[in-house]
Amino acid sequence: MEIGSLQLIALLITGVGVGFASGLLGVGGCFIMVPVQFWALTSIGIDSTIALRIAFGTNLAVVLPTAISGAIGHHRKKAVLWKAGIVLGLSGLVGAFLGGIFAAHLPGNLLKIGFGLAILAGAIRMLTAKPPKIEKDLVENNLVYILWGFPLGILSGIIGIGGGVLMIPVMVLALRFKMHQAVGTSTALMIFAAIGGTLSYVFNGLAVSGLPPYSVGYVNLWQWILLAGTSVPMAQVGARAAHKLPAKQLKNLFIAVMIYMGLKMTGVFAWLHLPL
Repeated sequence: MEIGSLQLIALLITGVGVGFASGLLGVGGCFIMVPVQFWALTSIGIDSTIALRIAFGTNLAVVLPTAISGAIGHHRKKAVLWKAGIVLGLSGLVGAFLGGIFAAHLPGNLLKIGFGLAILAGAIRMLTAKPPKIEKDLVENNLVYILWGFPLGILSGIIGIGGGVLMIPVMVLALRFKMHQAVGTSTALMIFAAIGGTLSYVFNGLAVSGLPPYSVGYVNLWQWILLAGTSVPMAQVGARAAHKLPAKQLKNLFIAVMIYMGLKMTGVFAWLHLPL
């Protein structure tokens, strides 16, 4: 059950794309990583249910150093609101740990479809809503941050993502962040959500049989090295690119990613027999 050369190359290329997307858009890159990881594992004979959970758990473990790298890059551009990021992140950490526990027991297909529909709804909302133009309208309330961070952290842990794709629409539309602030702060809060989710996937997978070599619970260290080793430096490149794009273009790019991810999660591409 060793990973072959084809899978190795695919994971390395994926890591590059994930790192750039993380720094550019403030997302963990699960829409890139999870399908590739799932294919790499099932192609060497790993049970599909176990493979999906490993993909989720390892994805969160990759998000952690990638998000740290991206947050440093955005901090240099003064685009990280650390108070908001830490409060949202800590409440999201607790939620993500619980989400990882739920994921170990709930049907994977049902969770994926429900999550995909939520992403599509968020994309439509961002596409049609008019963002606030007055900076003083920025919401700065720790209780509000906790009430948003905890449930979104649960969803993050269930589906194995860093949470940026969920949190950025909330920060822009509900908390009134500017787009660049939302992207930068998202990388900071993903650090905490990734910690909670990773620990949960490790804990819940320790007694599971049929795991591939070099696995600690539902986190595969071999995949983690390949993905994190390329994604961390590329997150810096993505962060620099983000601040060269106008806010409107950055927002539209993020919406496009959300639509793709939602369609992917709901199985629309598979139903249409599209290799996407």
